Amino acid sequence: MAHITLPREILPADGRFGCGPSKIRAEQLASLAGPGSVLMGTSHRQAPIKSLVGQVRAGLSDLLRLPEGYEIIAGNGGSTAFWDAAAFGLVDTRAQALVFGEFGGKFAAAAKTPWLEAPDVRKADAGSRVAAEPVEGVDVYAWPHNETSTGVSAPVERVAGDEGALTVIDATSAAGGINFSVSQCDVYYFAPQKNLGSDGGLWFAAVSPAAIERIERIAASGRYIPEFLSLKNALDNSRLNQTLNTPAVATLHLLDKQLEWINDNGGLGWASARTRESSSALYEWADSTAYATPFVADPAHRSPVVATIDFDDTVEAAAVAASLRSNGIVDTEPYRKLGRNQLRVATFVSIEPDDVRQLIRCIEYTVDALKG
Repeated sequence: MAHITLPREILPADGRFGCGPSKIRAEQLASLAGPGSVLMGTSHRQAPIKSLVGQVRAGLSDLLRLPEGYEIIAGNGGSTAFWDAAAFGLVDTRAQALVFGEFGGKFAAAAKTPWLEAPDVRKADAGSRVAAEPVEGVDVYAWPHNETSTGVSAPVERVAGDEGALTVIDATSAAGGINFSVSQCDVYYFAPQKNLGSDGGLWFAAVSPAAIERIERIAASGRYIPEFLSLKNALDNSRLNQTLNTPAVATLHLLDKQLEWINDNGGLGWASARTRESSSALYEWADSTAYATPFVADPAHRSPVVATIDFDDTVEAAAVAASLRSNGIVDTEPYRKLGRNQLRVATFVSIEPDDVRQLIRCIEYTVDALKG
């Protein structure tokens, strides 16, 4: 496979465009090696680490503009653990799951348990989305704010006409990069390895008073809930600024510094404008280029933080991605299960919009060279 040497003047300053783990800013890493180093290898039950957890919870509260009564809770294991935790401790009887990518499908699978009624699963073709609809007996409506696999984004809004049900949003690739109102949902959960510029191994959730009541009621109901997957354990420990088991301290420190950076620059509104600037550059380029097109046909469905770009038969996207990688521009390959002739580019808040514009120049140069 031919690899094209790109001119230095068109290379991005930073060639990391992966959808997760994502680019971590140099300033975060420097802080981890400097002031943050004294926290490494110390007890997570002592004041310094508990203070760090408290800072992260406060930073997330500021970022998400939590209404009165909402809380930030945290647990071990990432979003994968939260899907199972929700099946044990958040769904009362039945869930409705919207599936328009990998993460929605994972939640739907987790909700198929012996103690719950079969979930109402509503699927859309890859590259599009489906909307929630009230169904009698459904007490949790769940969908992703953003699908990392396909580059489809969906609005966060309560399901009209179904009072008492919880709206539960998977925000792993959206949190910190897409503006929204958290009052429109009851649970907004995520791992911090995407816009929040950290590493995996932990999950966080903004929970409403109604969600807290549900968590506590199910925990007291006698339902079997493994200790590691207990949302009640997560709630109780979070109020003490700790996690059930030892947390990843480096993950917490990197997240704390990212939250400080985003909040100091203007918060979620600033971050959202930045990701839209980057993703819009890619979509506008694809719309105006003969051999490329946005995979997500409806502009209203296109993600501002993950751009998926299809190529026609004259371009082999895999060859483009491999050539870019040989030049230090990495992780532009498509999601493996889609099997499409496309590139997938993260436009998370840590990624400089100017680097996205340079990436476009690199793609054009590579395609022209490969075509000969």
